[in-house]
Amino acid sequence: MLTTTYMGLQLRNPFIAGSCGLTNTVEHLREIEKSGAGAVVIKSIFEEQIQYDSAQSLKGEGSLWKDTFNKVVGEKEYFYDDALAYMENYAKEQPLNEYLDFLKRAKKEISIPIIASIHCTTQYNWQYFAKRIQDTGIDAIELNAFLLPSNFNRTSEENEKVYFEIITEIKKYVTIPVSLKLGYYFSGLANTLQKLSDTGISAFVLFNRSFNPDIDIDNLEMTSNNTFSYPTEYFHTLRWVAILSGRVQADIAASTGIHDAEAAIKQLLAGASTVQVASAMYKNGFPVFTEMIKETEAWMKKHNFKSIDEFRGKLSQNKVENPAAYERVQFIKIFTNII
Repeated sequence: MLTTTYMGLQLRNPFIAGSCGLTNTVEHLREIEKSGAGAVVIKSIFEEQIQYDSAQSLKGEGSLWKDTFNKVVGEKEYFYDDALAYMENYAKEQPLNEYLDFLKRAKKEISIPIIASIHCTTQYNWQYFAKRIQDTGIDAIELNAFLLPSNFNRTSEENEKVYFEIITEIKKYVTIPVSLKLGYYFSGLANTLQKLSDTGISAFVLFNRSFNPDIDIDNLEMTSNNTFSYPTEYFHTLRWVAILSGRVQADIAASTGIHDAEAAIKQLLAGASTVQVASAMYKNGFPVFTEMIKETEAWMKKHNFKSIDEFRGKLSQNKVENPAAYERVQFIKIFTNII
């Protein structure tokens, strides 16, 4: 009844556990699978974190690397470059190898499709990480590529070109399905995603919920905003899922603000292939998937739908009576006196 296809993968239902701190242990993955989720995205591996950790291990006072370096090199400075390069490579490889070992174990013990998630900052490491991850045998890769267009010296075309370069290069090295999880900071989001879908990308994940800075007015310092999404945040994703549905050559996974079956059903009606759940797992536990499945099945039975394909995209922009409603961004006059 709820079976579906995402990136060519057969899923028992469209509810995917999104990448987060709850998808980084096999024990959690077992609970997620038991609760009924259709697939799971493993917590992202961040190139920036690897770079930071390796730098800290090399320069930290009393660190293993510093002690080892002193013992090996001593006063012989001509050993410096080789020794340091070896240590840097080891420091970077260690967390990547741990991630790869985790993926292998997860694939061995979990039966639902497993999607790895990677976030890189350099073109070489996108390729390198993707190829190494594919070799673990996992089912697909989600590229967490989010570029804030804050550089005053870069044009919108230059910013958007980065996404095409990432996909083009990675597709040279991997054969498993690849999705692109991105933010909505584009000067021409619809046009760019339509063109990106022609690169052979298997799916778009809309949208990446970014880190949001905040200000503490009591201590006069910068802080961060709530990392969890709110149920009302699904609206923004819903608009773009509906607009893009049927117009891109890739599946669409709706993300951010999916806290219950109602929000999930709306995304499917708008045209999403799947929905990703993360914050709701933190707030309601892994049984949130069991509830979503139960309530979605009840809704389908009430409306005489035998499969998801019967209603997916039924209310996308190219199928509703008033498609302009999805593009309205201003309140009409009748509401201005109320709100």
